[in-house]
Amino acid sequence: MPTAIWSGTVGFGLVSVPVKLVSATKSKDVRFNQLEQGTGARIRYRKVSDATGEEVANEDIVKGYEVAPGQYVVVEDDEVKTLAPKASRTIEIEDFVDLDQIDPVFFEQPYYLVPDKQGLKPYKLLVEAMTELQKVAIGRIIMRSKESLVAIRPVGGALCVETMRYADEVLPPRQALPDDAEAAEPTARELEMAKQLVDALATDFDPEKYHDAYREQLMSLIERKAAGEEIVAEPQVEEQGRVVDLMAALEQSLARAGRGGTGDEGEGEEELPPAASKRAAKKRTRTRKSA
Repeated sequence: MPTAIWSGTVGFGLVSVPVKLVSATKSKDVRFNQLEQGTGARIRYRKVSDATGEEVANEDIVKGYEVAPGQYVVVEDDEVKTLAPKASRTIEIEDFVDLDQIDPVFFEQPYYLVPDKQGLKPYKLLVEAMTELQKVAIGRIIMRSKESLVAIRPVGGALCVETMRYADEVLPPRQALPDDAEAAEPTARELEMAKQLVDALATDFDPEKYHDAYREQLMSLIERKAAGEEIVAEPQVEEQGRVVDLMAALEQSLARAGRGGTGDEGEGEEELPPAASKRAAKKRTRTRKSA
């Protein structure tokens, strides 16, 4: 079982549920250390003053917030401590909302809430009530001297806590789009074909289907080199950019998915990859049953 990083209670109304917080994920990123070529010695970093070039001791370092280029407001640790939220061991539920009302962009980091033995019954009561009503709890948690907004939702008989971003931390989607995005309107025919393509490729989500191919290849390379194998890197050939005809691309994609854009469906089905062929067969079966 993962190590608990926080313990306390979840409170809703006058009901308190004793719980512990454990991480719901684990990073599998491949991390490298920097070494000196030839000696293999680790490269270390030192904190150096821009003014003197000399190394600065930790006790001589203060916090500064840049208010203008090269101008800083120095904030003392004691001043920060006076503003820190008062320590609390309770996640007080403020609201219950529908999950589909929360855009995933607001979610940050998932954790699991694990019940203490004496809190199993109220824990299960909360899980089942939220599951039947399809509700998500919104509350706040103080962890590592920081207050975070959280969403608590039932997942597979357990409670999952997602720390959340505040509204002013999320950029409106329109700010990410180019100014002339509104002018690029698809035709009715293009939209219909795109919907057919999405429908042909639709399936149930299976997380086991997806793998981090780059990490697997990188670990294979490391293991082979550790075993003494000499690796010869193949030259990378950069693909040239192609101008794509949108309508032609949609028609070819539909043909490969077994829907046949404007050509013969039979010819399109011959080019199907195995996964797409299965999906197309399921779609045709459902269509026949509906008919």
